[in-house]
Amino acid sequence: MHSPVDSPPHATGPGIALRVAAALALPTVLLLALVTVSWEPLMALDGDIARTTHRWAVDDPDLTQAFRILTDWVWDPWAMRALITVAVLWLVLHHGTWWLALWLTTTCVLGTLLQQGLKAAVDRERPVWSDPVDSAHYAAFPSGHAMTATVVCGLLLWLLHLYGAGRVLWRIALAVSVVSVVGVGLTRIWLGVHWPSDVLGGWLLGAVAVALAVVSYGRFRGAGALR
Repeated sequence: MHSPVDSPPHATGPGIALRVAAALALPTVLLLALVTVSWEPLMALDGDIARTTHRWAVDDPDLTQAFRILTDWVWDPWAMRALITVAVLWLVLHHGTWWLALWLTTTCVLGTLLQQGLKAAVDRERPVWSDPVDSAHYAAFPSGHAMTATVVCGLLLWLLHLYGAGRVLWRIALAVSVVSVVGVGLTRIWLGVHWPSDVLGGWLLGAVAVALAVVSYGRFRGAGALR
């Protein structure tokens, strides 16, 4: 894979990223507003789905245990952050691209701060069960697992594109990313520690964060600030 400074100016796709961010902005803000005011139809739908998946989780302890392993070890936010750390070290040690490494780190940090800030502001309670199969702490919205996985996988895919990854590697990475992002969200609902709209909010906010990061990087690089 080649260095991003040798790639064409459009390689980072800031125009596409800007359109993605704009397209996702309205549903993201709308969902945030509906959760904040506890809009009854959404709360009812959340409750119906959560009760159904919780019943399935209780009835299938083997699958539930497998999901706990995935969510606690494979797709845990700290495991995702470890992947970004590896990417940052690779950028610095093998390519000397300090600015890009800093950009990735900053995006992840800001994403985490946004996530925690929204949790505190919305202060939504997590589902409560008489027979829980798992536990989690702090406020529910947005799902930290879903948002972190979306941010990390999105940034890593962008990084592969930036460095001209081959078609096979790109397709494998894309498949793994989709499975991880979708999978971690579904496990959080299955384990009864998040409402479905928490997970949807994490996905949307994570995607917006990645899109805005790509736009910002493209503009700074186009201005010569990151060369």
